[in-house]
Amino acid sequence: MTTQAETRFAMLEAQFASKLVARLTQGAESVPHDISERLRVARMQAVAQRKKPLVQPQLTTSPAIEVAGGAAIFGIGGGLGDEKSSIFNRLASFLPIAALLIGLIAVNHIQNDDLANELAEVDSALLTDDLPPAAYVDPGFVHFLKITQDVSP
Repeated sequence: MTTQAETRFAMLEAQFASKLVARLTQGAESVPHDISERLRVARMQAVAQRKKPLVQPQLTTSPAIEVAGGAAIFGIGGGLGDEKSSIFNRLASFLPIAALLIGLIAVNHIQNDDLANELAEVDSALLTDDLPPAAYVDPGFVHFLKITQDVSP
């Protein structure tokens, strides 16, 4: 499969070749006949040895997805081996995805539990304290706390 850079390189190469041929043809008129014949022969040899244009690979209609060095995800149909290995390969390809999903669910559950425990600690501290919860919202009380913390050793 050719990439965009390879295609652009091939186009630039073709442009350069056409400009070179035009320049050689233009300059061939001012040289003696024997030199122009040698240049024409050399030009014909160069054109014969040039790279063939890249041929687009034909896509196959095979339903199998083949990946070198690993199992393919969502592969349909058999690859190398019998039907049992094909089923095993399909199941084995889903194991990393399943492990990732289980891990994400576990992390989410643990974080939710930690958040609930932190909120419960704050609520229990507020409810078991001698002051009512409205005192913490009062700006005068907050100022009193700042003053008493600065004075206390």
